[in-house]
Formats: sequence, C-alpha cells, structure tokens
Amino acid sequence: MANIISDETIEYVGILAKLELSDEEKEQAKKDMGDMLDYIDKLNELDTTSVEPMSHVFPLNNVFREDVVVNGDDSENILKNAPEEKDGSFAVPKTVD
Repeated sequence: MANIISDETIEYVGILAKLELSDEEKEQAKKDMGDMLDYIDKLNELDTTSVEPMSHVFPLNNVFREDVVVNGDDSENILKNAPEEKDGSFAVPKTVD
C-alpha cells in the first residue's frame, strides 16, 4: 500500500462529512481510502495518449424541440378577464409602501 492515509486526514474527512467514526471505522476508512488511491495510481500507469478526452461515455445529442410560439399573443382576450387593466397590464392594489 503506497498511499498511507494519516489519522488527521480521516478526522478531517469525518468532520467534513459530519460523521462520528469509531476507532474501528476510522481504521477501515483509512484502508479503504488507501485502496482507492492505489487503484487510481494503477489507472495512471495506463497509456492514454491516443484516447480523446470525453465528458460522457455515450454520444449525446440535443433532443430538445425548436422553440416555436404556437398560441401567439392573446393579451387582449386575457385582459378581458382582468378586474382592472392599466396600460395593457393587470392593475392590482399597491401592496408595499
């Protein structure tokens, strides 16, 4: 195990995660974190010079439809339902002094 995790690191991670870990859990967390870092080191040994960077494993296509207005401007009919109208808008009582 080339990556040795300190007790202080485990304490700090526990504080960040808002976890209260027992001594046994701290030792297990140290082992698990060390194993993860060892695995990352192993992955770093791979030759990725001919691999193109990507953000997703699968190709993504935009599936959104075009933004087309279908109901148009019906403000005149909408304002017919307003109790009061002023300058093409709903008139409402003042709520803030």
